[in-house]
Amino acid sequence: MQMKTIMEKNSQDFSSKRHFHWTNKVGNEDEEAPTFKPSNTSQDEKKDDDKVPPPDQAASSPSPRKKLQAIAVSKLRSVLTAFGRNRSHLPLGLGTKVVGTLFGHRRGHVHFAFQRDPTSQPAFLIELATPISGLVREMASGLVRIALECDKEEEKKAARLLEEPLWRTYCNGKKCGFATRRDCGPKEWKVLKAVEPISMGAGVLPAGNGDGAESEGEIMYMRAKFERVVGSRDSEAFYMMNPDSNGAPELSIYLLRV
Repeated sequence: MQMKTIMEKNSQDFSSKRHFHWTNKVGNEDEEAPTFKPSNTSQDEKKDDDKVPPPDQAASSPSPRKKLQAIAVSKLRSVLTAFGRNRSHLPLGLGTKVVGTLFGHRRGHVHFAFQRDPTSQPAFLIELATPISGLVREMASGLVRIALECDKEEEKKAARLLEEPLWRTYCNGKKCGFATRRDCGPKEWKVLKAVEPISMGAGVLPAGNGDGAESEGEIMYMRAKFERVVGSRDSEAFYMMNPDSNGAPELSIYLLRV
């Protein structure tokens, strides 16, 4: 009888040790494996029943993962709303299609001007050290590639690429001195207004008209539409759009900050 009582007691202890509850860490169902937690049947089941929320409350309370997604979506919407609200106050710059004008006195230097449209102020006006007569001869021989390089200053915040003041100039791989950014003064604006009706072409304007530049000769110009391609904050390119060159531009200008 005593032996039977001992066996029954061991059997009860063994069955209680075999009873486990599955527990998972909330929010990591896909990452964490379930762990085993031994417990007493009566006490733990009562505690678990107390922790289980009512069906209506469980359905209404979102999971932590859904809460994080809702917060992320809310932040994204606020950023897009702020961008849309401030977009109208952004400065109007050049687009992908611009008007380009090359001009200069016959015995003077080359000037390049890029405008958003024929009536707007130049967004980029630069004077090259190259004589315009030499550039005309270079263009008559074939395609011309002009590269303008400026230095990147790490100490201070870099300006917009089109606002850099000084450039090293290369024409078809040959160094041609330096180029300087200019403001559009009365003389330059007079030339741009004179060629405003012209969408594409080249010609000569009479010199002088009281501006004191009669000794430099007539003003030569070439005007065309350019395609603007922005590679990065430190690189842009302007390709002349010429329908008579089978899609290959005769003049390309590259701006690089190195």
